[in-house]
Amino acid sequence: MNLNLYGHAGHWLMVDCGVTFNSPLAPQRNEQQPAGGQAEVLAADPAFISAQQQNLCGIVITHAHEDHIGALPQLWQRFNCPVYTTPFSAEILRRKLAGSALLGKMPIIEVQSGATLNVGPFCLHWLAITHSIPEPHALLIKTAAGTVFHTADWKMDAGPITGRAFKQAVFKRLAQQNITAMVCDSTNALREGFSVSESDCAVALHQVIKAATGRVVVTGFSSNVGRLISLARIAAKTGRYLALLGRSLNNMVGAARATGYWPDELTLADAGHIGYLPKEEVLVIATGSQGEPRAALSRLADDNHPLLLLDQGDLVIFSSIIIPGNEMLISRLVEKFNARNIQTLQSHNTTLPIHVSGHPNRGELDLLYRWVQPQIAVPVHGEAAHLAANAGVAKAAGVPQQLTGLNGDLFVLAPTPRLWPGFAKTGRIALA
Repeated sequence: MNLNLYGHAGHWLMVDCGVTFNSPLAPQRNEQQPAGGQAEVLAADPAFISAQQQNLCGIVITHAHEDHIGALPQLWQRFNCPVYTTPFSAEILRRKLAGSALLGKMPIIEVQSGATLNVGPFCLHWLAITHSIPEPHALLIKTAAGTVFHTADWKMDAGPITGRAFKQAVFKRLAQQNITAMVCDSTNALREGFSVSESDCAVALHQVIKAATGRVVVTGFSSNVGRLISLARIAAKTGRYLALLGRSLNNMVGAARATGYWPDELTLADAGHIGYLPKEEVLVIATGSQGEPRAALSRLADDNHPLLLLDQGDLVIFSSIIIPGNEMLISRLVEKFNARNIQTLQSHNTTLPIHVSGHPNRGELDLLYRWVQPQIAVPVHGEAAHLAANAGVAKAAGVPQQLTGLNGDLFVLAPTPRLWPGFAKTGRIALA
């Protein structure tokens, strides 16, 4: 549930405003719970900045994943400032606001990749990066006191399905800009080597689906438009019809079409017709990879989906990871399929890359730190072990100082880098 605040000269800039999903089977956490019990989603406490919203210059959304954009519809009225983002993320945001009074009130300013824009005392430059959703961007945040390179979510993908390949030269040039701090994604900081390309995932999925003789259901993350495009192409190559089961999938494909990311030649079958086709002609993408009880995949496992019933010999592919806290939900789902002799294939049970991460492994972190040469590393986006591992990579790569802390800590980056004690609830980074 990313919510970052950068402060300079009495003004603040918010970068991302997301939610995290709260598993009903996960242990109780420290976040505030509603009086009626556990919430389905949780957001950061924005009390610090909402108490001084007149000092908030704007909100930047780096990409359209829920943990970066999902809290805006609920929290924006506490901020009442412009939202800056690229066209695909703007389309997703407008769809979230559809039917609400906020659609006409929230100023959504579309920014093109590579643009430079002044927001209050902050000069912002959007840098295209590769990740698992269209139009992911890192930010270069310049002030009179110093410059921050905010990576957001990223990986080095030479073969993404949407957007351009990762461009090394762009980030190597940052070393010339005397970067004060690099605020960097730590999600895969415990993994050695390099992440696998989305193109390699497409090859692996084609191999598995081509060999299947029954119906094939693939579940994953709806926001991975590149994965959806790959599956549409695989359907065409293997003589299958592709249908979508789940509102979020249809919404994401609609957004991709509206912004030019969905290839015109790739067609989708009406989900209402898919149950009448021969089993060897059926390929379905279904929501519910994390075992969500009300999602399409759970209904297929319970044999009560109104549009499709699965039989012995059909195949369910989990093109996803198990998000911590969802182990039991997914295990129960797999057990239901296995009890009906429906095959399941999970990414951790095969050597084929049927799912690939959108985040950098240690090899990528090391390269980026060496290219950018920041004075300070600020690992974010992960638990304590991930942040510590990221800091270790930065130190080994020659970054002089590493700042790691807890959610809500305030780091002063200039003129004297330090942790400012006594702050809590919302992460803030200040260039004094």
